[in-house]
Amino acid sequence: MNKFDPSSGLPGLAKLIYGDGEFRVVEAGAFVICAVTGQKIPLDDLRYWDVDLQEAYASPEAVLMRRQELKSKESGE
Repeated sequence: MNKFDPSSGLPGLAKLIYGDGEFRVVEAGAFVICAVTGQKIPLDDLRYWDVDLQEAYASPEAVLMRRQELKSKESGE
């Protein structure tokens, strides 16, 4: 997420730095937004993210959707 993200400025929105196996809270909040579904993810429920893309995901299915999307872009589809 960044300042151009449409979800920026939502009350309760946290800003995180995603690392390997952990994340660091940069701005306190109650939730983050799934990069694929737009769903609010309470920080206590956050289990899936991508370190390289710095994105959070609501479910394993959302992770798979993002990876398929990126693979399609790489292959030029």
